[in-house]
Amino acid sequence: MINAVNDHFQSLNDYVNHIQTAIGATAAATYIIKNNLVVNEWYSGRHDSIPESRLVDEKTQFNVGSVRKTYLGLAISLLIEQGKIRSIDEEIGTYLNEYAHIAKGVTMRHLLTHTHGLYEENGQFLREFQVGEGWAYRSPGITMLIRLVSQLSGQNLSTFMQRYVFDIYRLKETEWRTEYQEDLIYNYYKDKDTWVGQNNSDAGDQSNLFISARDLAKWGYMHLKKGCLNGEQLLPQSVFERVITLQTPNSVQSNCPRNGFIWWLQSDSPLNEIGGRLPSCSYQILGITGCACLVIPKYDAVIVRMYNQLSNPTGYDYLSDLRQFGNMANDLLMKLSV
Repeated sequence: MINAVNDHFQSLNDYVNHIQTAIGATAAATYIIKNNLVVNEWYSGRHDSIPESRLVDEKTQFNVGSVRKTYLGLAISLLIEQGKIRSIDEEIGTYLNEYAHIAKGVTMRHLLTHTHGLYEENGQFLREFQVGEGWAYRSPGITMLIRLVSQLSGQNLSTFMQRYVFDIYRLKETEWRTEYQEDLIYNYYKDKDTWVGQNNSDAGDQSNLFISARDLAKWGYMHLKKGCLNGEQLLPQSVFERVITLQTPNSVQSNCPRNGFIWWLQSDSPLNEIGGRLPSCSYQILGITGCACLVIPKYDAVIVRMYNQLSNPTGYDYLSDLRQFGNMANDLLMKLSV
C-alpha cells in the first residue's frame, strides 16, 4: 500500500495519546488505511515503563486480546467454505459429542454471537439464560469453537490460520507467541495473574496473539475488500461476507448487541462499542489491552488503535472512550470524503 500520511488525523492521534496517559499504557499506535492508501501512521511511547525499553515503531507487535476472536470467526467461515460445516444453525454437539448434553440446543450461530447463555465456574459450564434469549460476553462459546476448528481440520487454530490465511495474505507480523522477542510488547507476563491470560501455548487457544498495527489494519482491510488484495481475490468473497453479516438470532432482544462472526456490528444497543455517528455498515472488534480495529465501508477505511493497557483505572469508561475514538475518526474521514 502507498503511504500518504499527513497531519489531517493529528487530533485523533492526540486523543489516543491523552487516553494512553489516562490508562497508564506505556505504548500506543494508530494506523489508518483509506482507499488503499495509508493516510495515518503514528507511534508513541516504549514497550515498557523502563527508560531503556524499546521505542514503539512500525515493527512493534501488541498483544491484541479478544481481537484474536475475529481470527477464529474467519476460521469457522473457511470451514464452511470447505464443506466441513454444513450450517451454523446446527448444534455444536452434532460435531463435538462432549458438548451434546451441556450445550443442548446451542448452535454455532449462538456461539459466534454470544447468545448461547453459558458461563464457566470452577471448570464447569453453567446456564445463565436460555439459548438465544439474551447476550453475554462469556468464554465457553470461544472454547467450543476453538475445539471445533481442531476437530474438523485436524490442526490447531494457529496452524490452520497460518496455512490458509497468514501465508496467503503475507501477514508476517501476526502470530500466537509464547516467548519474548524484541518486537513484542511483553510486559503483561511479569505477574503471576496476568491481565491477558496465559501464554504457554502457541496453538491459538490462548489470548497471546501478537500483531503489529499495520498487520491489524491489513486484517481489517482484507475484510472490507472481502478477501481481495491488490486486485487479486485470494480467498472467496463469501468467506468474508458471512463474518461481517448480521448473524444474531431474531429471538434476541433488540437492546442487545448485534454480531456477525464475533465482529460487533453497528446497533442501538446501550452496550454497543461503536460510536453513534458511525455509519450503519460499520463493524469493530476490541481487545482487553485496548487494541481495536474499526472498519467503515462507507469511507473505504480501516482505523486501528493499539495500547498495552494493564488495567482499567478508576473513573475510566472504556465504552465511552471507544465510542469517542470512533466518532472522531468518522468526522475526520467524512471531511476527507467531501
